[in-house]
Amino acid sequence: MTATASRCLACVLACLTLASASAASASACTFASQGDGRVVSVIDARTFRLDDGRDIRLAGIEAASIDKTKGMAALSAIAGGRDVSLHGEDDTPDRYGRQPAFVFLKGTQTSVQSELLRRGEALASADIADKDCAASLAAAEASAQDGKSGFWADPAAIKNAESPGDILTGIGRFTLVEGRVLSVRQAGSTTYLNFGRNWTQDFAVTISRRLIPAFEAAGLSPKSLENQRIRVRGYVWSRGGPRIELLRVGQIQVLSRK
Repeated sequence: MTATASRCLACVLACLTLASASAASASACTFASQGDGRVVSVIDARTFRLDDGRDIRLAGIEAASIDKTKGMAALSAIAGGRDVSLHGEDDTPDRYGRQPAFVFLKGTQTSVQSELLRRGEALASADIADKDCAASLAAAEASAQDGKSGFWADPAAIKNAESPGDILTGIGRFTLVEGRVLSVRQAGSTTYLNFGRNWTQDFAVTISRRLIPAFEAAGLSPKSLENQRIRVRGYVWSRGGPRIELLRVGQIQVLSRK
């Protein structure tokens, strides 16, 4: 085979690989249809109203910015005034009457969630059980992190587990925290991943005993995380020091092995 032919073959294979990846990404998060509509107003960074009166809550993501106006502007730029199709496993409205859904711009295979993640205007929530969908959202988020887009342009976007005071400023907000697990302790029905030596003031992650089997099945038994550097995501609450409760395996990302 000539050099020219080899280069052509390489190009063809590359194109096929990209097409395959694109198709896989496009097929992710396309659950059962929940109907169509036109976006007539944006309510917040994750919620909009359709022309039929339904309020739609974007599933699988969390707002990246604490600035509500900025978040609304990002969503408006992508979906404002657009025709969209809705997909999801459950269309039961939440307690605020908002229907959770994965939203695709009409006539495309682009989800609003993925576009927000790629722009660094959202964070993957890790509450999606479907592995292909979760992987697609994680890949879109990673793309924004690599490009330092939006949320990821801030060097302090991810909180340092060694700075509990900084983490406490985010009480009630979805937050990413990185650090090394210094110890793993169990107290009653709760397991604590401790990131500091002062258990009452330093940052810790909690896992309910009933959820331990799911973490063990994923190769993330709490004891195995001791001395490892991890990233966790979730809502910050306080019990002396800052805490994040782990409800799903996807909330943990192991950054380094012992």
